[in-house]
Amino acid sequence: MTSMEAHGRSAEQQRGENGRSIPAILVYTFLACALAWLVALPLWLGDGLASPAALPLMLVMMCTPTIAALAVVWKVDRPRRTAHALGFVPVTPVGRLIGYLALGLFLPIALCVLALVIGSLLGLFPGDFTHFSGLQQITAAQLAQAGAPDMELPVATLIVGQFVNVFVAALFINIIPALGEEIGWRGWLLPKLMRFGPWGAILISGIIWGLWHAPVILLGYNYTGTPGWLALLAMIGFCTVMGGLFGWLRLRSGSVWAPALAHSSLNAAATLPLVFIAENGVYDPLHANITGWSGWLLPAALVVVLVLAGRFAAREK
Repeated sequence: MTSMEAHGRSAEQQRGENGRSIPAILVYTFLACALAWLVALPLWLGDGLASPAALPLMLVMMCTPTIAALAVVWKVDRPRRTAHALGFVPVTPVGRLIGYLALGLFLPIALCVLALVIGSLLGLFPGDFTHFSGLQQITAAQLAQAGAPDMELPVATLIVGQFVNVFVAALFINIIPALGEEIGWRGWLLPKLMRFGPWGAILISGIIWGLWHAPVILLGYNYTGTPGWLALLAMIGFCTVMGGLFGWLRLRSGSVWAPALAHSSLNAAATLPLVFIAENGVYDPLHANITGWSGWLLPAALVVVLVLAGRFAAREK
């Protein structure tokens, strides 16, 4: 076979893969969302988020994006290199991967803390960043509920303990379910959406990811007390902003591992409001914390800077 013939076949294969992209995206979106509703159906037919099965079912639901991606890769997309298409590789150069893994671990935690600071400055989050009165109150209540003797632990010990829990959860507990989502969302879907440009990819992937959460959001997850339609819009906004950062990690690192760790870290950091809240403090997650609009301000600004700087693109080998 001549080099010209080989090039012709390669170009023909590429056109075939590109021609399958839109149908593959549509099939993938339908499968991921349909499977999520199927998994969550027992909650809708039962006690909702109060059901003992809620957490196990939500963990299973987190695997549906990967199941959908595998089905589409095998039956619709049929890429030449499956591992690349799903974001498993490349993992070299190792130094670059380690750097983006570190960003994936620390950046979401930093953004969650800063979201609380911004919310406090705007009067939306009742924070206590000096005496940590809420953390002490919560710890005392937990000890009393467990029947443990009343003890006064140093505030620094309580804070360090909470952050240790966040890092342990991010590295060892949340990472598997986070991969269950990220292999689908950022591993497979995001590169397919880059045909629409950075803004298109960020917006479309954010809408799809946000709508995928509908089975639990409409039951009150994340935005308790908020009307369902508004909670779903808020989830789409949250997913668009954070998905933009996760997408950047995917494109610049070249694989799914950094955004998966970032997703795991973000989920682990959900407990951080307990560290910084004031005694007897309450807040609306629609307005405060990383889930609320005030918490999106900083990550949204980062996404805008990355896109305008031309950094929301695959890194050159």
